[in-house]
Amino acid sequence: MRNQITVIAFDADDTLWVNEPYFRETEKQFAGLLEDFLPHHSIVAELYKTEISNLPLYGYGIKGFMLSMIETVLRITEGKANPEIINRAIQLGQEMLNKPIELLDEVEDVLKALHGKYKLVVATKGDLLDQQRKLTKSGLDHYFHHIEIMSDKQEQDYKKLLKHLDCPADQFLMLGNSLKSDILPVLAIGGHAVHIPYHTTWVHEHIDHTIEHENFYQMESLSEILPKLLE
Repeated sequence: MRNQITVIAFDADDTLWVNEPYFRETEKQFAGLLEDFLPHHSIVAELYKTEISNLPLYGYGIKGFMLSMIETVLRITEGKANPEIINRAIQLGQEMLNKPIELLDEVEDVLKALHGKYKLVVATKGDLLDQQRKLTKSGLDHYFHHIEIMSDKQEQDYKKLLKHLDCPADQFLMLGNSLKSDILPVLAIGGHAVHIPYHTTWVHEHIDHTIEHENFYQMESLSEILPKLLE
């Protein structure tokens, strides 16, 4: 791999730092607000349905999640919700936006080892302001040549990134925790991809088949990539 790759891209959420557990915890608190109307599991299912229907409008990220919480409150309560419930839903979203950044194990050691030897890039999706905020708070921004915050991670999004970086697909390596967003589109355009699973992943990012591809690698931790990239 070290003789082929010139650009290494890292997903951000749940690859560089903790993200998904905050959404799951907020879901639980949100369900508690509406437990007089429906069982918790039904409230979570309704919220997920709202999120998916709103993705084309709001995209990915906490702000869209907040709007989906408010919409779900109004639907479940048939528009009769106590304003305090809506206010609390907004507070839950604001608390998520103010969470500290918790780096995952080995992240900074890996970036230090690769910095200066490869062109390092962040390739993540979500809300522009929120992702920029997290990157700044993480203290990792100085390791990266380029930051790409995408509205989605489809083949065309990666092609646009590669064009901007002037990087042939076969010299591009993507590392991330989502098979759907970080792996499949990159393999489809001729790039290399490493899946590093995280202990919890949003159900929307799941796929129902295995991947067999000569440019696909499965690793248990970020540091496992180093022997393949360094002399």
